[in-house]
Amino acid sequence: MLSKIILQANIDKVAKCFEAADKIVIVSHVSPDGDAIGSSLGLLHFLETQGKEVRVIVPNAFPDFLRWMPGAKDVLRYDKYAEFADKLVAEADVVCCLDFNALSRIDALASPVAAAQGKKILIDHHLNPETFCQIVISHPEISSTSELVFRLICRMGCFEDITKECAECIYTGMMTDTGGFTYNSNNQEIYFIISELLSKGIDKDEIYRKVFNTYSEDRLRLMGYVLYDKMQVFPQFRSALITLTKGEQGKFHYVKGDTEGFVNIPLQIKNICFSAFLREDTEKDMIKISLRSVGNFPCNKVAAEFFNGGGHLNASGGEFYGTMADAVQLFKQALVKYEDLLLKN
Repeated sequence: MLSKIILQANIDKVAKCFEAADKIVIVSHVSPDGDAIGSSLGLLHFLETQGKEVRVIVPNAFPDFLRWMPGAKDVLRYDKYAEFADKLVAEADVVCCLDFNALSRIDALASPVAAAQGKKILIDHHLNPETFCQIVISHPEISSTSELVFRLICRMGCFEDITKECAECIYTGMMTDTGGFTYNSNNQEIYFIISELLSKGIDKDEIYRKVFNTYSEDRLRLMGYVLYDKMQVFPQFRSALITLTKGEQGKFHYVKGDTEGFVNIPLQIKNICFSAFLREDTEKDMIKISLRSVGNFPCNKVAAEFFNGGGHLNASGGEFYGTMADAVQLFKQALVKYEDLLLKN
């Protein structure tokens, strides 16, 4: 049995909204990851079993290794079909906001979502959600938004309506947001959920292969380049840094998702507890910051203080507007600032 994390009052409100709705739109954050797509498609498949007209809209492209997921081909990109997406959002009876805690996280989608007359529901596991939804299901202690979607469906008494396709999407979101269940995944209830998803006929080994073992040759060569030429280790701070410019990405024919997981690799080095990956964005004039840690080191505090970001204790991110040299210098300042915590972690 699962503990009742979500308040019954919120369960009742969501169930009432879904029951009364005909058209439902699901939106998720910019540069959608496995949890964003997994939770969105998982909820879509469930709502379709309830006879609802559902569309998933994301701000921009998501990685190729997620395109196998059931329903992924019908995900609508706002950067390509803004006018059509605006119409869908405006006409929706319910707008579900998944895996983000602030309107700024959905870029240009923020304006139509803010203006939507339909009831807005937030389902998310990031800290400090903003107040832009009438119903807020926010649980930062939960490993993924996909797990929250599963819990919501079950608490509404609809476990039997979870299809194999729905289960595959939910499992993918849970798996990717925990690094294949290697962090943020010590809660035994996660594994009870996995067993329930397996009962729906999913092949978790095949899902892992599709997500983690179907990269291109260019991606593997990029990884080799990054590890040999672009990784700096700071043993005195138990930290490591990887940087990657647009030009370097171009040499390896970079496509979205090719650097997924790179930030985790330095944590395999003995005694390293903090890793940062600074990558020049290929779509915007900024540097994307990815931070990972092990133990109790709060990389979310580093993200918030130095890189206008945030996230979870061991997995966070942010943005930097400036040169790569300046971003690296800021990272080094962070190491000095957090030296005591790094050394005692």
